[in-house]
Amino acid sequence: PTAYTWVLNLIVNMFLSPCFLCFYVKEYQVKVGPAPGPQVQLSAARRKNLEFEPLSTTALILEDRPPNLPAKSVEEAMRHKQEYDEMVAGARRRELKEAQKKRRQMKERFKQEDSIANAMVIWNNDVLPNWDCMRNTRRVRELWWQGLPPSVRGRVWSLAIGNELNITPELFEIFLSRAKERWKSFSETSSENEIEDSGSLQTDRESSLDLIKLDISRTFPSLFIFQKGGPYHDLLRSVLGAYTCYRPDVGYVQGMSFIAAVLILNLEEAEAFIAFANLLNKPCQMAFFRVDHDLMLKYFAAFEVFFEENLPRLFNHFQINNLTPDLYLIDWIFTLYSKSLPLDVACRVWDVFCRDGEECLFRTGLGILRLYQEVLLQMDFIHMAQFLTRLPDDMAADNLFSCITATQMLSSNRKWGQVTEVNWNSNSIFEKWASI
Repeated sequence: PTAYTWVLNLIVNMFLSPCFLCFYVKEYQVKVGPAPGPQVQLSAARRKNLEFEPLSTTALILEDRPPNLPAKSVEEAMRHKQEYDEMVAGARRRELKEAQKKRRQMKERFKQEDSIANAMVIWNNDVLPNWDCMRNTRRVRELWWQGLPPSVRGRVWSLAIGNELNITPELFEIFLSRAKERWKSFSETSSENEIEDSGSLQTDRESSLDLIKLDISRTFPSLFIFQKGGPYHDLLRSVLGAYTCYRPDVGYVQGMSFIAAVLILNLEEAEAFIAFANLLNKPCQMAFFRVDHDLMLKYFAAFEVFFEENLPRLFNHFQINNLTPDLYLIDWIFTLYSKSLPLDVACRVWDVFCRDGEECLFRTGLGILRLYQEVLLQMDFIHMAQFLTRLPDDMAADNLFSCITATQMLSSNRKWGQVTEVNWNSNSIFEKWASI
């Protein structure tokens, strides 16, 4: 009897469960059709007024409850209708705002494209054919500051850097052949660690040729074009190898690959080598790549003079935390900002660097510090050092150049060149740096 009672209760409960009743009602409606009533007519009227089928759960607030649940009250239905209308209105406002943003972006993009096209015509028709007499005019310098059109950038860089070393494409081929011979002579079985150790110990810096392949894969890794098998891998290797044989007294130094890569993106192989060799022959670059401590200290000291002049609060904050310029400037100068900044921003910096020389490099450094001054003032030594060695990827060129424009390279009526050449007295910053 107990088992029979238990089974009977189970069957009764099953038949009386909402799920079973709902299924039964649906099956009945399919076979017989729903019984007419005010609730069904109201539901049909609502469905007829809907312009679209609900695509998400937000539209379900307009639906009536299932038959096995109590119907909505008029107040509740009105409240749900109001909530739904507010959702739709909010979605439309967001869509409108997004559409307006896209229109602004497109308008700005078209404006920039028109500006580049107009500048390209001026550079090609007026400036480049008359380079010597036009390059230092106010009109050209202002046009230069706005950024060079990509189509003429390589030619302008090449002319601005010059060729004081009188390197020819034939000379490039000679040193490239020598580099290829040396690469063949190296043992292919040596591990990368053995190569790196032996390269740092040998007095013949042509041995640093094998260090090049270690750095090429690290050069703009997100672009993939300099990776092994990429379209620019062999070009970059050739330029760096030829230079290492051309200047065995300098050899290959980490950071050179980024400079050569930027040139290769804008110039042909031989032209990139000529520009590369002449660029590294400039006093500032040679001081850093040959690790000339005296000259490097002079540059650091001069930089701090203008740092204190332009950004006294941040300068004091750096002083309190013992954050010296060598901790971030070396990386910036070594690669001419091509590793530290987004590539398009770095190219804008290169444009002005080719116009103004080494002063632009240190003015750009002060512009970066100005741009992130408020952020840096909230950081300690470790976080500041980490931030400055890995700058944000979303840096906008216009924001940076606004800060560079606001940076005055004038201290006590002395310009950058005068400050770097001045004889420091016993109380000077230079002596402080030399004692570190």
